Amino acid sequence: MPENNLDLALPAAIRSRRIDNHNGLQMHILEAGFETPDRPCLVLLHGFPELAYSWRKLMIPLAEAGYHVIAPDQRGYGQTTGWSAAYTGDLAPFRFINLVSDILGLIAALGIKTVDAVIGHDFGSPVAAYCALIRPDVFGAVVMMSAPFAGSASVLFGTDARPAPDIHNELAKLARPRKHY
Repeated sequence: MPENNLDLALPAAIRSRRIDNHNGLQMHILEAGFETPDRPCLVLLHGFPELAYSWRKLMIPLAEAGYHVIAPDQRGYGQTTGWSAAYTGDLAPFRFINLVSDILGLIAALGIKTVDAVIGHDFGSPVAAYCALIRPDVFGAVVMMSAPFAGSASVLFGTDARPAPDIHNELAKLARPRKHY
């Protein structure tokens, strides 16, 4: 019997399960290429408003290329639980350093010591970048798709060469109807 309705829509070569990441979360992950131990690992990080499920069509070809492919529902998304969804809740748990800790906890819980590449799309892109910046000993390479990386935050790495933009003034400069992505 499938663990959930998502399992019904997944190819047989992809499994769905939950892992305690020892960072306060029960992370829902999709995996491919897990049958053979000691394969090099790829971690795929989804964007907004996506889920691990967004990677399903790439996971099997990557597994067939010899990788253990892991795609988690990140904190605040999908079937990953353990975070506060309160409207007035504290947003500190969603800081990049915590999102990186989530991924580090997940791979440690899976018994993985190094990741060949962390690959992010959209919002997953800066999370992937910070994974590689903070722990280059764990993440061998980074791929960022559909979102540029503005550089490291001063809170993580000391001084920042660029002043932070005034987002409200910058948005006010946009042509009407002032839509932005």
